Amino acid sequence: MRVRSFVLVLVLILAAAGTAIPASAQKMIPLRVRLGDVSINKLIFVIAFEEGIYEKNGLDVDQFISARAAEVVRRSGVNVPRQYVRELDDQAPIEIGGGTPGIVSRVTNARQQDRIILATTDHIARWHIVAQPEITSLEQLKGKRIGFSGVGAMTHFSALVFAKRMGWDPVHDISFMSQALGVDTLQNRSVEAFVADEIAYAMARKSGFQALADMRTWNVPIAGSGVRTNESWVRENRETVRRFIKSLVEAIAVLKQDREAAFRGMEKWYGIADREVQGMIYAGAVEMPRKPYPPIEGIKKTMEMYDSNQMRKYKPEDFYDDSFIRELDESGYIDSLYQ
Repeated sequence: MRVRSFVLVLVLILAAAGTAIPASAQKMIPLRVRLGDVSINKLIFVIAFEEGIYEKNGLDVDQFISARAAEVVRRSGVNVPRQYVRELDDQAPIEIGGGTPGIVSRVTNARQQDRIILATTDHIARWHIVAQPEITSLEQLKGKRIGFSGVGAMTHFSALVFAKRMGWDPVHDISFMSQALGVDTLQNRSVEAFVADEIAYAMARKSGFQALADMRTWNVPIAGSGVRTNESWVRENRETVRRFIKSLVEAIAVLKQDREAAFRGMEKWYGIADREVQGMIYAGAVEMPRKPYPPIEGIKKTMEMYDSNQMRKYKPEDFYDDSFIRELDESGYIDSLYQ
């Protein structure tokens, strides 16, 4: 009895001190995590898995990449090992993906009406517009085909931003082509250009294509890649969420401070062993926020770009919960990871 009391007191002391409680001293919580696509932002969660961060925080995580995401990135020459891929309909309470697609889904899909964002690692558009060699300016894309992954996806949002920036009608002045996030669509000339995330851009560069624009210079707020789930699930699983968000901020610190951990994750989960490609992909890591608060300005921008009768029934705060990040921030824990 005394031993059990001592262990309980020790756990409480460690928790109060902000010290990681050994997994053996806390109850392991099972959790499924679905990585919605293959990008530098999802690499954080690969690091959390491979470097033992989930386990340290008392999570027994079953983490996987959707089959659709694996197929999309395969078109750019990246082959995700089969053991990390699951079918698209495999469900998980936590999904890692774009906030904009989650918001659009909540507004347009009757089965997704309590989706929220808990954290976000993408707050401005950081992607590139990559084009055929004969196209040397953005103006030359008027009337041409520009590729993206799917309607409502982050690449679709970025394509809409591009059209608006150019003053073009997105219906009549340019042709948007879905299922076109990949170097193969340039190689087979299915499109004249496409919106490329970090991995697609690195593979396009490797294949000899160049970017017409770096969207980072536009400073457009987005609701980018982050942690999505359901409000109802959060209410019933707050301790699980707390441990997961803690793992997220720790993994960001590792990503920013240990290139080799990032490179190991790329090679094991994405099959990317080329050091030059790894370096190009990793370059986006330095821009990732240490404190991945939900993207309030990006949510407002999403509501503007996908304006509708139903969208106008919502307020920005309906789409996010920042309490978990704020707790870690105000306690000083996130800052302590960089000291």
